[in-house]
Amino acid sequence: MNPPSSVEITDNYQKEIELKRSLLQHHTSRCFHAFPHTKQAQWEALELVIEHLTTFYPAHFSIKKEGDIWTFENKILDEKVTFCFGDDSEMEHPLNFIGRHVQEDLILMLQKDSDLFLDAGQLCFPANWSIAFNHGMSFRDLHFPIPGFKEEGLDERILRFLLKLEAGNPWWRKNWSLMAGNRLDTSLETFAEWGKLRGQVTADNAGHLVHVRVEVQKLFRLPGTHSILFTIHTHLLSLEKLIANPAWHRQFYQIIKELPASIAEYKGISLYRDSVLAYLEKYMERKG
Repeated sequence: MNPPSSVEITDNYQKEIELKRSLLQHHTSRCFHAFPHTKQAQWEALELVIEHLTTFYPAHFSIKKEGDIWTFENKILDEKVTFCFGDDSEMEHPLNFIGRHVQEDLILMLQKDSDLFLDAGQLCFPANWSIAFNHGMSFRDLHFPIPGFKEEGLDERILRFLLKLEAGNPWWRKNWSLMAGNRLDTSLETFAEWGKLRGQVTADNAGHLVHVRVEVQKLFRLPGTHSILFTIHTHLLSLEKLIANPAWHRQFYQIIKELPASIAEYKGISLYRDSVLAYLEKYMERKG
């Protein structure tokens, strides 16, 4: 991972932070959940994220420490906050506080009995799942809906890998899906609002209506609590922008064409896959 940062600041920062804060204000129960026993892990996650913000983006963020009294400054938003680090009476949910300053969704997985549990999280931009529903679930239960995940033994192999994750040695991956529309908040609770667009995709409008949704997922072991901070940064790219790169165009066409039916259904692509393929084929022919 280069740089080894849990977060990334992009040109969409202010727009996405504004959206995040609006969702947190108006839909708190949909966007944040945390068990009381996660307080120490939340403070540790806050400390790590602040360290990364101030180290990798010093022009935009700063931290001043006078013992336990910390002053955090977000220069992009012109905000300065002073708090007592570790004082729960002063800051009820440290994870929810620092999450209001980053574009990523922040998930805390606590380790118990050789398993990981989603015990806290700020989730504003989910890809068709719900932290209100999944809060408290084990790693295995969280991933049970993925086709072949249990049957092929992936659940046990990945869990063993994550349990061995060491502090100072973070891991990252990219996950992709397709979506009709360009909405970041595709929570399970709001499916009726955005899911209907799937039925409106045609070969003619797919270029601007359909977007590739890429999640940059990073995992950091927190040494003090031995929990794992899981950050998710979501990026959207329209098909018409994707096909501007001929190599991406060809590669993506093959991926969609060869995608197993079970995976296409899981990713929510089945209803409009043929329209996407028709769009990709049409412009491949034009490019000759």
